[in-house]
Amino acid sequence: MQADPGAGLGAFNQADPRELAPQLDACLGVPRWVHTLLEGRPYPDLPTLLERAGGLATGIDDAELAAALARHPRIGAPPTGDGTEAGWSRAEQSGVDPSDAQVQAALREGNAAYEQRFGHVFLVRAAGRSSAEMLALLRQRLGNDPATERDVVREQLAQIATLRLSALLGRLGEGAA
Repeated sequence: MQADPGAGLGAFNQADPRELAPQLDACLGVPRWVHTLLEGRPYPDLPTLLERAGGLATGIDDAELAAALARHPRIGAPPTGDGTEAGWSRAEQSGVDPSDAQVQAALREGNAAYEQRFGHVFLVRAAGRSSAEMLALLRQRLGNDPATERDVVREQLAQIATLRLSALLGRLGEGAA
C-alpha cells in the first residue's frame, strides 16, 4: 500500500531545509526550483504545494531545463545507480517491457532521432504508460518545432516532479525519508 502524501505535509513544512533540499533535488533537479519550494513553506495543503511545484516548471530557463534533462535516463534504458532518483526512474518506467525486442528497437531509434532533432533526451511522464504508448508519444513529438517541444518538456517535467514530490511526502508521512 502506498503512503498518503498528505500525511507528510506537516513533516515537509517543518523539516530542516538542509536535510530536505537534497531530497527535493532528487524530485526536481533544478536548484532554483528547490529553493523556491523551500522558501514557500509552510504550505496550507497538499494541492497548494503540488500546484506550486508543477507551476514552477514553466519558469525554468533553458540552462535549468538542460540540467534537469541530463538527470533523466532515455525511455527504455534502465536507470543507473541505486539512489532515490534512480529508484523513481525504475518505477516510473515499469511499463517498458524489456522482452518486446521490436518496441525496444523502435524506442532506441526514436530516442536517437529525437536527440538529434532536439539536442536532449526525450522526456515523458512514463508512470502508468506502456512501451507502446511512450513510443507513440515519442513519434508524435518528433513533429513538434523546438519551441513547442520545450513547452511540452516543461509540462512533462512538472508532471514527473509532482509525482516524485508526492512519493517523497508519502515517505515523510511514514517517517522513512
